[in-house]
This record gives sequence, C-alpha cells and structure tokens, in this order.
Amino acid sequence: MAKNIVVPHLGDSVIEATIIKWTKQQGDTVRLGETVVELETEKANFEVAAEATGILASIAKEADEDVEVGDILGSIEVSAGKEKDAAEQAPGKTEAASEPPEEETPREKQPEEQPGTRVTPVARNIAEQNEVDLSQVASSGNRITKDDVEKHLESRRTGEEIPQEPPPEEEVSETRVSPEIFPSLSQLTASRERRTKMSRRRRTIARRLVEAQQTAAILSTFNEIDMSNVMELRSRKKEAFREKYGVNLGFSSFFIKASIGALRLFPEINAEIQDDEIVYKDYYDIGIAVGAEGGLVVPVIREADRKTFAQIEKEVRELAEKANSNTLSLDEIFGGTFTITNGGVYGSLMSTPILNPPQVAILGLHKIEERPVAVNGDIVIRPMMYTALSYDHRIVDGKEAVQFLVKVKELIEDPDTLLIEG
Repeated sequence: MAKNIVVPHLGDSVIEATIIKWTKQQGDTVRLGETVVELETEKANFEVAAEATGILASIAKEADEDVEVGDILGSIEVSAGKEKDAAEQAPGKTEAASEPPEEETPREKQPEEQPGTRVTPVARNIAEQNEVDLSQVASSGNRITKDDVEKHLESRRTGEEIPQEPPPEEEVSETRVSPEIFPSLSQLTASRERRTKMSRRRRTIARRLVEAQQTAAILSTFNEIDMSNVMELRSRKKEAFREKYGVNLGFSSFFIKASIGALRLFPEINAEIQDDEIVYKDYYDIGIAVGAEGGLVVPVIREADRKTFAQIEKEVRELAEKANSNTLSLDEIFGGTFTITNGGVYGSLMSTPILNPPQVAILGLHKIEERPVAVNGDIVIRPMMYTALSYDHRIVDGKEAVQFLVKVKELIEDPDTLLIEG
C-alpha cells in the first residue's frame, strides 16, 4: 500500500514553498515521524515528516522546485509489518526493542538521546560527527533539531575556552570570581540577541545584490543640481495640477522625463549585456525603487516616454501603495530598462546606488538641502541636490556616464525645456 507525502498547511496566507532538500533518497527506509523533505517558504522553513513506516517509493518533486499546499511530493510504500514497527517506535514509548529494526544497521558510537524525544536526521548526523551525547542536548520543542545541537556545541566550545587551572597563588585575589559564577561573553550576550530567518524577498535581494557586485564592473559618477526652478514651477502649478488630475505634482515625473531625455542621447545606458552581445532597447520601462516594509522592491512604469506628467505621478503613487501593501503583481516588478532610487526621502545626502541587474545603470537622488553656491560671481543660497549614477563599465564608458548625468542636470535646472521636449 502506498501513502502519499503531501505539502502540509504552511500557515496563513502562505500557499507555496520551495523544496530545500530531501533527507532520504528513493529506496531508503523511513520511519514514522522521521523527516523526509525540508521546505522553504517566505515566512519559515518546514520539515515534512513521514506519516508511516516503509520504503520511500517515489520522489515527484526535486530540490529547488516550487510547490503548493496539497501537492504530492512523493510516496511511501507501506506494509502491515512496517506499520506495526511504527506503532512500537512511536514517540512516547518507553520500552525499546531488544534488537535494532531490520531496516537499520546499528552505527558505531551511536549518540544517546533523551527518551521520548525525536531527533531530526540533520541533528543526528551533526551529533555523530562531533560525538555529542544527545541526552545532554536541550530541545527547543518536541524534538531535537540542528539548531539545538549547534547551540550545544557552541556552549561546549566556549566552556572549553575557560581556563581550567587557577592562576599562581600570589596573583589570586580573595575576591576572585570563579568561571562557574562569571559566565562567558557569549553567554552574556546570548540573552540580548535575536535570531530570525531571512524572508524569501530579503534572500532574493541579497542574492541579486551579490550577483551585481560579482558580475559587473560598477563605477559611480556624481553631480549636483540646483532645484530652484523645478521647485518654483511646482509651487506655481501644484494646486491647478491637483485639481485637474487628482494627484500631486512631485519630483518623480521630472526626473523620469529627464532620464528618458538623457537615455535617448546615450542608448548604451538603456541597454544590457547578454553573453557577448549588447542589447539596445528602444523603449523606456523605468523602475522606481520603493523601500517597502518587507524589503526593497522596484515596480516598473512601462512605456514611460509615452506618458504625461500626470499619468506618471498617478502610477508612481499607485505602485508605491501596492508595494507597501505587498500586492504588486509579477508584471509590475518584472523587467525594466533603467532604475531611479531616491535615498533623499530618508535623509541621505550622498550615496552610491548599486545596479539592478541586468540593467547597466541606476540614478540615485538625494536630499534637497540649501547650500551656498557661486552664481555669476555672487554667493547665494540655493536648494541643491547631489545625484549619483552607478554604471557598468563593461558597456558604459566614463565619458558617457558623466555626460548622461550632466544632461539630467541641464533638463532639471531648465524645466521649461523639459516640458517642451516632453
């Protein structure tokens, strides 16, 4: 009789997971309650236990495959004899069999474990490799896990580092505190530390950022922009703009339009590398980085060159709201030819943004701050913004990167030209 191994309920709002690994191979013997496969979700990892004793007859989903709740992962071939063995070895039984089960050969130096406490296969393997007595390992739940064994090993290691012999008699103070009373540094800090699993989104962000650093030759160039004219224009037009379009006139639309104007002059900045080819893109899908609660996301404004200031401002607002409520669709975050990120909303005065692969450039905006500047020989106070362009030097030369940023500066400082050129 075959019994299916299925993806269990993974928690509220979690419907899919990724297989990390199988702890058993097809044809291996498995026992009731023993972990056979480990799953990863956006919220936590899950160990799927066998619901019967028998032979792992089939594996339907391999490691790294995505699965959903209720999907069949594999099957266990169960026999009546195996079911009887399983019942006798179920957790909570105090009587042990006089001989080991036929399907398992006794291992040398088998670590002892606490009666009635289950041990995950990974934890048992680590214990055997380090000659750990499992009866001395404190479990964090109803079974001993890999983390429990590793904590025990860490405790043992820090304990061994404490000097065993007292210092010379003449150096011993009457108020000396014994090692048993004074805990190690790791013990002192452990109670004030918190550990949490990285979310799937955070792991994805981490992976992509490392890939960007490892696969691209990233350089950055900087400039500063006098924001006086844009701010004056916004001040004059904001009320009429909001009444007509139902949305505020922000800075996003100005920088998106200015970036498109500069991208048209320097098409290699709107391209990407595929193998030994450069793919130039004659369309402008502009990504806007949003610092959502669960991590950075980059929703994309499609065909931004064909949209008006009002359409762009509305879409920026809608995408930001979706990002914060975690309701963005894959279509809204997939692709993009160029990205703009604004650290100024958090108070950043200067930064070097990292690329959003496979894009080859990203524009960083920063805090607008009044500074003294020289204008026609006079020192005046102007609202200034530092800007940064990080670029992939494999495809973009320094000359083009600098000229691109200068063009953005020119268009922002002369917004009338920007409006006319569209």
